Amino acid sequence: MERLLGIMAKLRDPQTGCEWDLAQTFSTIAPYTIEEAYEVADAIERSDHADLQDELGDLLFQVVFHARMAEEAGYFDFGGVAQSISDKMEARHPHIFGDETGTMGEARWETIKAAERDTKGATSALDGVAKALPALMRAQKLQKRAARTGFDWPDTAGPTAKLHEEIEELKTANSDREKTEEAGDFLFAAVNLVRAHGIDAEEALRAANTKFERRFRDMETLGEGKFADLNLDEQEALWQRVKAAEKRS
Repeated sequence: MERLLGIMAKLRDPQTGCEWDLAQTFSTIAPYTIEEAYEVADAIERSDHADLQDELGDLLFQVVFHARMAEEAGYFDFGGVAQSISDKMEARHPHIFGDETGTMGEARWETIKAAERDTKGATSALDGVAKALPALMRAQKLQKRAARTGFDWPDTAGPTAKLHEEIEELKTANSDREKTEEAGDFLFAAVNLVRAHGIDAEEALRAANTKFERRFRDMETLGEGKFADLNLDEQEALWQRVKAAEKRS
């Protein structure tokens, strides 16, 4: 860790540092931080543990980079970052590090986090849901927060009906602005329905993306390099062949 912190300090040295690293700010580095987090998730999904080690290193470097810039500005340093998360984890696990008993369930976890938000001056149940989250994930988190106040359907019938309602409203939308708004309502309603079935929408869509990519690549292979030249019926026939092959295997 000391070696890594030293490398970062040298890269940001005003006299002898790297021009690119010196030019960066919190805002310019943030997209790389998000990208590295996704690459960690990708390595985990592929069960590539060697790559996971590399990607976790890349993600750690992002933390070090932000901490170094903060230290230069007099805000905090890497030690402060480590101290903050250590304090937070101990406070969030009173049955491990404190005198409380019991186990950590979702309800208890959320109660502790809600208390943290209150100490920070939260005025809404939705406070703390980061705006930079992927839209699908943020929709699910907003809905879950609202549900804890009782604002939720009692079963899947309500969100199912709402989804059909949003489909009709999208079909009848006229202007581009109206279509965009109704499309957003439709997607939000779809997340709500998926959540009502107890399914994580982000995980479900990631799995669907993976399945589509696998099937499409198989179709391209069957098309022997001429897939784009086939008409839609021919492409659909290949799609059905791929699906049938997956079921047999």
